[in-house]
Amino acid sequence: MSALIKPGGDPITNKSQLVEDMETGSKPPDDWRIGTEHEKFAYALDTLKRLPYEGVPGIGALLDGMRRFDWEPVVEGGNTIALKRPDGCSVTLEPGGQFELSGAPLRTIHETCAEVHEHLDQVKEVCGEIGAGVVGLGFDPKSRREDVGWMPKGRYKIMRDYMPTRGTLGLDMMLRTCTVQVNLDFQSEADMVKKMRVAVALQPIATALFAASPFTEGKPNGFLSYRSHVWTDTDPDRCGMLPFVFEDGFGFERWVDYILDVPMYFIYRSGVYQNVAGRSFRDYMDGRLEGHIGELPTMDDWTDHMTTAFPEVRLKHFIEMRGADGGPWRGLCALPALWVGLLYDSTALDAAWDLCKDWTDAERTALRDDAPRLGLKTPFRSETIRDIALRVLEVSRAGLANRRKLDKSGKDEAMFLDVLDDIATSGVTAADAMLEAYQDRWNGDIDKLYGEYSY
Repeated sequence: MSALIKPGGDPITNKSQLVEDMETGSKPPDDWRIGTEHEKFAYALDTLKRLPYEGVPGIGALLDGMRRFDWEPVVEGGNTIALKRPDGCSVTLEPGGQFELSGAPLRTIHETCAEVHEHLDQVKEVCGEIGAGVVGLGFDPKSRREDVGWMPKGRYKIMRDYMPTRGTLGLDMMLRTCTVQVNLDFQSEADMVKKMRVAVALQPIATALFAASPFTEGKPNGFLSYRSHVWTDTDPDRCGMLPFVFEDGFGFERWVDYILDVPMYFIYRSGVYQNVAGRSFRDYMDGRLEGHIGELPTMDDWTDHMTTAFPEVRLKHFIEMRGADGGPWRGLCALPALWVGLLYDSTALDAAWDLCKDWTDAERTALRDDAPRLGLKTPFRSETIRDIALRVLEVSRAGLANRRKLDKSGKDEAMFLDVLDDIATSGVTAADAMLEAYQDRWNGDIDKLYGEYSY
């Protein structure tokens, strides 16, 4: 979710402006970049309770402490709600204080991994001073919904009120989930279409490989990726597997139509987020938005509205992969490596499409529905997701090798897939390992998780 957005930009008077804006995302391959985002839960070391915004330890104190590393604050209502740097890197807050790095657009996974390490070192330094820790998981393993404090961001109050009208788990999504995702570029509309189709089809494979949320309120919840399950009952208007992506004629205009049909949450005016939840952006374009008759949206309103759709893969001026749990630190580099290998080499992209191009809507939906619970054991035709994952990783590894992006020791980016190869070969995800530890050496004590999985 984005930080504070200032209103502005040209007024929107017709849909063609939106389609043209989407087209500006196309970039030549030499300009393709990798933007990695990862969220983690911050907690008090003495109680293991999630940090509130106020006090020490608290999220506000963590943000203030981070400023020593040349971060500039983003302020809303007198509160620091984000940090930013000129290179496009930012630190933002999810509704329950989940601490997110939105990385700069970088050229290689080597650079991405260095960025991850730098950020975690900074966070750990400040956390050590204020008595806090951070842990990477897909779902809060201990806290009840009512135990988690809300961050002082105006947009979250509007979403908080609206979410329960559309599903039963929307507030859990806001307060108790964490993800790692990567944002990747496309060359043209045709390239975007192919990448979107591969990304949507294979997203359940990423969900299975990165599953790391098997606990709720201190007990096993029956899922390996409960975070992924939460999205199935958050809001049907803005979540899901996007079957229209596979239809003939899919392109920028069809995506714009989809976003136009997503109900609005808010508009930002005069320093305040104004509640227009459930209303139509199409009406807004026609000057018929209830409570704002005669007003027209700006391109900044549109940019903000695009961030309120939450499908498994999201298209903006780049493509966002949204199917993975936050988890152990090695996964923070492995997730971008997986998708860069599949999508940034043309031979690998063709091979990835060959793997899934004959899958039906029903099969893709079944994979998405079953992967959160069954993980790598999810059945598919005569095999399992684990079998598919092994082939996907082989394709990704070849794609990364073809890129020939080497570190100082001469290693290419494929080394970042080693952790996923181990998971797929063994069939043991982070969630499986956690459940085994819970039953065995933790003796049913969820608090032991923090000692083993904190960064």
